[in-house]
Amino acid sequence: MMKLMLVVGSMALLFALASARPQNDVEVLEYESENTGLGGYKFSYKLSDGTSRTEEGVVNNAGTDNESISIRGSVSWVAPDGQTYTINFVADENGFQPEGAHLPK
Repeated sequence: MMKLMLVVGSMALLFALASARPQNDVEVLEYESENTGLGGYKFSYKLSDGTSRTEEGVVNNAGTDNESISIRGSVSWVAPDGQTYTINFVADENGFQPEGAHLPK
């Protein structure tokens, strides 16, 4: 349960950072959401300001002592300087693992 809370907290922080800039007259261009029940979920959206996000979560080893959730996704946004930034991420039993050209390695 602690791992799930860590993953959810990491995802909330990532979303907050990506959406921290002012949002003036932003429209939702595309939105898809699928709840696959207790086994997982997926969603994606694109906004008129160039922001987009996709995410998919899958429960591994359901009903066992080794049950865990694996989340994969991507978030992109256009910075005030006009450059598009993208973070691809995995959050699983190994923690939150973001990757992006602008992130230190």
